Amino acid sequence: MAKPVKIESEFITLGQFLKLAEVIQSGGMAKWFLGEYEIFVNNEPENRRGKKLRNGDMVYIPDFGTYIVKN
Repeated sequence: MAKPVKIESEFITLGQFLKLAEVIQSGGMAKWFLGEYEIFVNNEPENRRGKKLRNGDMVYIPDFGTYIVKN
């Protein structure tokens, strides 16, 4: 079951998303985290912290879980 992550705007960057989903403690950790862990957005590998996530996008992080973006 995907955990919903609520956003207030049209989109959110992957770096902002990781902080909002409480995967990382601060936005400054995003670059490091993306270099150390595999992340999949809609089943495609993704490592750009500026990748825009929109309503309905699925984010899967092995060992952390599956999330869905909701606005």
